[in-house]
Parts: sequence; C-alpha cells; structure tokens
Amino acid sequence: MSLSFAPATSEAWPLHVLSPDKVDAWLAQADDTTRRWVQASGFDGAIGAALMIPGPEGAPCAALVGHGTPGERARLRFPLAAAVPRLAPGIYRIAGGGIDHAALANECLGWLLSCYTFTRYRRGATDAPGAELVAPDGIDSARIEILAEAEAMTRDLINIPPADMGPAALENAARAVQETFDASISVIAGDALIEQNFPMIHAVGRAGPQAPRLIDMRWGETGPLVTLVGKGVCFDTGGLNLKPGSSMGLMKKDMGGAANVLGLAQAIMALELPVRLRVLIPAVENSVSSNSFRPQDILTSRKGMTVEVNNTDAEGRLVLADALALACEEKPDLLISMATLTGAARVAVGPDIAPFFTDDDPLAAALEQAARAAADPVWRLPFHTPYEAMIEPGIADLDNAPSGGMAGAITAALFLRRFVEPGTRYAHLDIYGWQPVAAPGRSKGGLGQGSRAILGALESVLEL
Repeated sequence: MSLSFAPATSEAWPLHVLSPDKVDAWLAQADDTTRRWVQASGFDGAIGAALMIPGPEGAPCAALVGHGTPGERARLRFPLAAAVPRLAPGIYRIAGGGIDHAALANECLGWLLSCYTFTRYRRGATDAPGAELVAPDGIDSARIEILAEAEAMTRDLINIPPADMGPAALENAARAVQETFDASISVIAGDALIEQNFPMIHAVGRAGPQAPRLIDMRWGETGPLVTLVGKGVCFDTGGLNLKPGSSMGLMKKDMGGAANVLGLAQAIMALELPVRLRVLIPAVENSVSSNSFRPQDILTSRKGMTVEVNNTDAEGRLVLADALALACEEKPDLLISMATLTGAARVAVGPDIAPFFTDDDPLAAALEQAARAAADPVWRLPFHTPYEAMIEPGIADLDNAPSGGMAGAITAALFLRRFVEPGTRYAHLDIYGWQPVAAPGRSKGGLGQGSRAILGALESVLEL
C-alpha cells in the first residue's frame, strides 16, 4: 500500500478548513448560491464535518471540512483526518490558512494515515484511492510520506495473524527492509543460539513450531551507533503459565516491539540519517510443548546472570535481556528497546500513551519534546531503584516475575536495565502497539507507538 501525496494538478478541488468561529466569515465572501447551499446543509465547522460544494453544472468544485474548537482538536491527534472519510473520492488542495503552520505537517500525516487499510485477508478488496491530498507548500512532504510508509509497515506486521507471522516471516520482513536499503543482516537460529550464547532466547522459543532466532541488521558506515532492540514474540500463549482465552486473543501483537523498530529503522534509512544503525530482534513463539521452559527453572543469561523463572508468561524480558547484553558489547551511543512488555503499563497510562524509562534526563526531555511535536505521546515512568530488591529472589540473581503484582512495569524495566552496561545512553519503551477503537488517522488494529518520538529525539540528542 502506498500512502503518498497526490501530484499537484490544477484540477484539485480547493479544501477550506474552517473552525466554527470562521464559518460566518467564509460565508460572507461566498456567492449567494454557495451560501444558501452551506446554510441549508447545516455545516458548522465541527470536527469531522465535511461538505462538497457543487459548481454551476452540479459537479463538485470545492469542499469544506470542519476543524472544531481548540478544545475539540486537543482531544485528537489528527483533527483534519476526522473528515477525510466523508469526502468524495478525488484530489484536494488545502486553501487558505485554516490550519496553523506548526500543525500542518502532522495534519497531512494524519490524512495519509487515514487512508491506511489492511485488506490482505479480504476477498475482492482493493486499494482504490479515496480522498487524496496535494502536499501544501512549506512542509517536508518527502519526510511525511516516509513516516506514513513506515507506520503502514508497522501496522501490517502487527495485523498479520501468527499463522503467517511467525519467527521465519518476521525474519523475512526484516530481510525485505534490508534489501530495500542495502543493509546487512545475519540470523542465528535454533540450537546455534545455545552455541553462540543466547540461552534465554533459545529457552523461551524452543517449544515453538518454528525455531527461535536472533535477527541482527546493520546499516550505515559513519556517525553515532544507534541500536534498536525490539521484542519479537510472534505469539504468546503464556507458556506453561497458560493465559486465559480472553488474554490470548490479541497476542499476535506481542511482536509489536519488533514491528515498531523495523518501521523506525525503515524511516531512519529512508531519511538517510548519518548514523550507524543496528537492529536486534529476538524472534520466538512462546508455546506449550514437552520441551517448554518451566516455572522454577533457573536460566543463565548471555551476561552470566542467573534468572529464576517464576512465570513463563513474563518471557519478553528474557529474550530482550540476551539481545541487550549483545548490544552493549559494542558500546552504542544510543540504545533503545521497544516491547509490548507489561499489562501494568496499560493500567498505568492506557493504550494511547507509550511509557518510557531512562536515567538520562536530556534524552527524556528530548523524547517528551519530540513526542509533542510528532503527535506521538509518551510519558516518563521511573527506574525506581528502591524496587530493585523486588527482582532479586535469593535463589538466583534475578526474578523474572516478582510476586505481589505491584509496580509491574517498573520492575520489568529494572530487570532490563540489569543487562545494560552502566553509562550507556538507554531508554526502554513499554508500548501497547494496538488501537482498540478506530480514531482519525488510526484504524483499529496494529499501531506504531513511540517511533516518531524516538526519531525526533535521536535527531536532537545526537545532533544529526
């Protein structure tokens, strides 16, 4: 699917973006026929309102869309996108100054994202163009298209069911990105994970129908080293601590961290940022079989620390731990992990916000600022050091699932931090990766979350 701007054409219909307080002024300069048409139609500038204006021969000659009040716009990431589905198929150009210039790029991104559909499993479905937009002057249209395409890929990967998106398919998705951008890739799979000292990735994935693997992609030869680590649990039954059916239904999205880092990597490469990029994805399926890892097993990690397994459903932090340890062996300038890691994060901030953890205050500030600019909300949660005792079981160095149910997102993040070398510039994002209810620019289903904030932050903190 291509989410791109329409080519500029003189036949594009003018699109007037009006807030409620601007409707009367616009009507005052309209001709009598248009004024009567708009008034009879009840157009009031509300969010999502859309009205085609007929020309002398009845065919559309322009359109109005409502932009709502400031308070209404604050409730949506992409206010303009609310009206896009109500517009007739055709090509539009934004006329006048109805959108503040600071918001224009995000509104255009929202328009492109509103055209995303997932049709892989629908017979006869087509990607027939609907309402297309000519890129307005003054925006970086190429960048917006790159962000839209990266988001579309992330959504596609999450939306594909696990029968078609197991570890092998996730590897193929990474290889497709690698081939497009002339990156390099290596994959360690099956028992080779034990031989090359990735014991926890192997333990989690060994019961799956496809061999577990570690995907390692590199791109770029100069600049700071940026390493992205994404959780690639392609389906999570919970293992021997089996999830109830109500909790298992969305577990195709448990590779959302991997999907997000692949989308982010695609954007970084397409934008040709001056970095050395590394992407690490431990790809597994947490399945139930005779060789599933067990509660009370003690695993020895790549870093040498031992981990007592007190819940096989806390598997994501295990596979990430080995990947983080590998990442730190070459001292990256910036290390980011992304994972659909804990239900506790959803309880804390809900599905719309990506909580993040970092000890680096300038990085945190950059993430927060970039998130606001990119309409990609994040919220900082603490690496609360006093909770370290909660992840120390006594019988082993670490506990993968502390009892008590308190501070689940924080203890998971603290667990990951144990595998990051001190002094490493590091942030972890505990994402949801799913849009429960459709919203403007965000279809129900798989969702990129936090990636645009990370992109803006790394451009800032690394002074690219």
